[in-house]
Amino acid sequence: MGFVQIVAVAMVALVFFILLWSLLSACVLAPIKAHQKLRKSGFSGPKPSFPLGNLGEMKKGREICPSAGCSQVNVSHDIHSSSLPYFANWQKLHGKVFIYWMGTEPFLYVADPEFLKQMSGGVLGKQWGKPAVFKSDRVPMFGRFGLNMIEGNDWTRHRHIITPAFSSSNLRAMTNSIAESTKKKIEQWTAVITANSSGAAELDVEKEITILAGEIIAKTNFGIDNEAGKILLDKLRAMHISLFKHTRYVGVPLGQFLTLNQTLEARRLGREIDGLLLSIIDARKKVVSLEPQHDLLGMLLEAQREDRGLVKGLTTRELVDECKTFFFAGHETVALAIAWTLLLLAMHPMWQEELRREIAEVIGHKLEMDFTMLARLKKMGWVMSEVLRLYPSSPNAQRQARGDIRVGDKVIPNATNIWIDVVAMHHDQALWGANVNEFKPERFSQDLNGNCKHKMGYVPFGFGGRMCIGRNYAIMEYKIVLSLILSKFSFSLSPSYRHSPTYSFSLRPRYGVPLVVKPL
Repeated sequence: MGFVQIVAVAMVALVFFILLWSLLSACVLAPIKAHQKLRKSGFSGPKPSFPLGNLGEMKKGREICPSAGCSQVNVSHDIHSSSLPYFANWQKLHGKVFIYWMGTEPFLYVADPEFLKQMSGGVLGKQWGKPAVFKSDRVPMFGRFGLNMIEGNDWTRHRHIITPAFSSSNLRAMTNSIAESTKKKIEQWTAVITANSSGAAELDVEKEITILAGEIIAKTNFGIDNEAGKILLDKLRAMHISLFKHTRYVGVPLGQFLTLNQTLEARRLGREIDGLLLSIIDARKKVVSLEPQHDLLGMLLEAQREDRGLVKGLTTRELVDECKTFFFAGHETVALAIAWTLLLLAMHPMWQEELRREIAEVIGHKLEMDFTMLARLKKMGWVMSEVLRLYPSSPNAQRQARGDIRVGDKVIPNATNIWIDVVAMHHDQALWGANVNEFKPERFSQDLNGNCKHKMGYVPFGFGGRMCIGRNYAIMEYKIVLSLILSKFSFSLSPSYRHSPTYSFSLRPRYGVPLVVKPL
């Protein structure tokens, strides 16, 4: 073998060794070091196994959990043990703060509000990171530069640019558009019922309201027509299935190759959604300088066109990713809140009547929507708060420490992944009392936190500096849609309803929410 060949072989061997060492360091040495730091700080948890960590137990927990759902005569709101059974079991063994593993990635699980308060008390919103394992996994859906994926000064800059889109004046301008879309949905339901000789119809309100919420956000925040909005929504739902409804190996080294078909499908859909949004953005750019822009897309484009003081505008890539983030999150969370609300009202007709009386008193029988009236729908606010307690649209929050964080006598090391279990805290009897799993909107009549024994035990829109930026928009849409629908229809449980809340990024009804809908 000549000298040149020897050098070539040596170079190949060196590259191979470097790659092998990098893989070994990332997948074995770094996790072991992180585990030792957490153990040294006093954290324990279920024993992991290489390379799955605790994913095997989590998968078994989902399989053991009854998938058939409860019949309508046996609906239970005690959902933590059924939707997240592995966390419920580990809590019994390790308490409300422990370590578990997703592949080779350790996570600090937190379901203790006092620990959460101390952990987050001195940390600014921009100082929180996002677990890298989730950032890479969810790129097709949210991109790399959406508000929920970025951190540091970039997060502050995006937040500064986006916040004006949800000002009171802009929300007021959206009121009629939301009402108009809802009235069209009411007309569709009326036509279905009229065609049915029984004078009623069974409708999957989760599906119906999701379509409505997608149309609303497409129109009010992006100026997109119904057809383009429907295409985007269909592709986002298909991506949701690819990313979250199959057995997946998040955190496992090379795990994306174990579900290669789903990974490739999600990336393909991500590229198609990018292309659709780019065409919508390009069309809007042609008019952005000719007329005032008040919706989210218009304001993002204005910020791109001219820097605001010391705040740099968004790049095209950032713009696309923000549109993806808000289109998905903006319709998904509100749609689920309304769907769960209609289910609970179907189970509690007394509260349907309570809300109808309030709607008639505040808005009147003509149902002419005025933004200023919405704040006076107090009982509807109680109902929304209770629904988000029992069935939070965002069932968890994830963070990554950017620096050591001291909590009492423990230290959370820098770069630690953190999983905050919102469902667990919202269903904790120690925080809410013996009726924790009962639908009791009145618990919010005198207290914004529903008389929870710890203020951090109720976090429906997140906490600290990273509170949901669109929460006022969500509350407004919820109240307008519910006011119009409840004024026209009554709801009762369908015999075909099966109660099976399922964690799939959001907290979703596995079999939809079929209800019997009757005109008033």
